[in-house]
Amino acid sequence: MATLIGSTALNKLKGYLTAPAGLNANLAALTEPGAAIAAAIQIVSQNAPPELADRAGAVQYPAVNVYCEKLVNDQREKFLSFSGTVALAIEVRHSQDQMDGIGDALEQYVDAVTQTLTASRGDWGGGMYFAGNYQVSYGPVKRGGKNFLQTAKVTFEVGASVS
Repeated sequence: MATLIGSTALNKLKGYLTAPAGLNANLAALTEPGAAIAAAIQIVSQNAPPELADRAGAVQYPAVNVYCEKLVNDQREKFLSFSGTVALAIEVRHSQDQMDGIGDALEQYVDAVTQTLTASRGDWGGGMYFAGNYQVSYGPVKRGGKNFLQTAKVTFEVGASVS
């Protein structure tokens, strides 16, 4: 039951990110006219470090990985089989050949992600609810990808009450 709840929440998140008014639309709205933006960002459901992903095959940057970090059944509603939270993560990875501007570009992608999350506040259906709280953490610039790589991780919780 718990893995089904995590998968369901993850699929709902991917639906919001890939919707016509989702991540790519928000990114296009944030980009200045005439500025170069990446092709449509692909969203992958996996929790793999960038080093492993780079070795496993051709990774397209920017990369967005979504995954379920944790399920907490704290029995807020006593007679349901699951009543608690689903912790989800969106990891944004940006790579480029020069270090200058990598942080600014990554912040733009993160802004598009957080705008998409803000627009998805409320009832997600199936007993799931997103209140709108999230946390963003930025990693340091490292070697990887096209030469330099920086990641940001957006984490948040979805409330779930499933019988």
